[in-house]
Amino acid sequence: MSDSPRPILLLSDPRFSAHKPVGHHPERPERRQAAEDGARQAQDLHGNPLEYLTIPPRAATDDELLRVHTPALLANLQGWVGRTGNIDPDTYVGAESVAVARDAVGGTIDLVSRILDGEAKQGLALVRPPGHHAERNRSMGFCLVNNVAAAAAAARARGLARVAIVDFDVHHGNGTQDIFWEDPTVLYVSTHQWPFYPSTGKRGERGEGAGEGFTVNVPLDEGSDDAVYRGAFERVVVPVLDAFAPNLVLVSAGYDASMRDPLGQMRLSAEAFGWMTEQLKAVADRHSDGRIALALEGGYDLPSLTSGVRASAEALAGKHFEIAQDLDAATIGAAVGAAKRYWPVVGG
Repeated sequence: MSDSPRPILLLSDPRFSAHKPVGHHPERPERRQAAEDGARQAQDLHGNPLEYLTIPPRAATDDELLRVHTPALLANLQGWVGRTGNIDPDTYVGAESVAVARDAVGGTIDLVSRILDGEAKQGLALVRPPGHHAERNRSMGFCLVNNVAAAAAAARARGLARVAIVDFDVHHGNGTQDIFWEDPTVLYVSTHQWPFYPSTGKRGERGEGAGEGFTVNVPLDEGSDDAVYRGAFERVVVPVLDAFAPNLVLVSAGYDASMRDPLGQMRLSAEAFGWMTEQLKAVADRHSDGRIALALEGGYDLPSLTSGVRASAEALAGKHFEIAQDLDAATIGAAVGAAKRYWPVVGG
């Protein structure tokens, strides 16, 4: 392990606070500052504050969005420009929301592009609105467009053969799954509470056609804690990633599996988010020349969001985290059985 932290690209801009609801909403502007506070509080191995290479947001082009969304979705969003209202009961649009969402996507794509250009090996995109519920043809679940999916598609367009997306948000990323459902070049692996919103992410959802087996869902029981998540990572997530050998690791980093989050019922500590990030960084070191980027998804208790992002940033900088272990949780065993048909390495 290196004695000095690696440079970390940081995308976090006041622009992302301009996505505003009318009245109270869990996905509120204060989340951006809480996440940035975590990044700024992070320490390197010697106890010094981390230094970031900050990058600005920029608007995604239609072509970049059309790699992962339909013209109908873009047209619907264009109709909301300057307006305030709700796309669905969960998903609001403020006067600047569509422009902010484009900036979040464009900034995330640029962050990944800079990683591929060698400016840094690691990045944190602390963006709003989140993206992993946005399907190819539908905005939903607080999400207007899919930030991580667009970044993965941009990396593929640059010639990368294999991109892995790991999603540890408490909610299943139905949008990312939908977009890459038939694509064997983008592996999607999700740990999430089940049963829970949005009622997708069952073990039997594995992709179709050429993409069959490249969607790996690890649904976990309500109340799962650090030990259960460690078992899921060690028995399913990491073995599948190692077998896939990605050229780039992207993370849908939701911090709403925290024990304090008001929307989820999981029991994760801040250290668990650091531990999971450490494991994913190690996968990137083994297969992707260290290239890894985390993009913010959920996390609705502000102190927990701050502490979770801090732990992830410290893991990127080389800090080691230790959490409890439970290799025998029943839900993990079921996920092993579902994945083993396509990935015989799982279950060790």
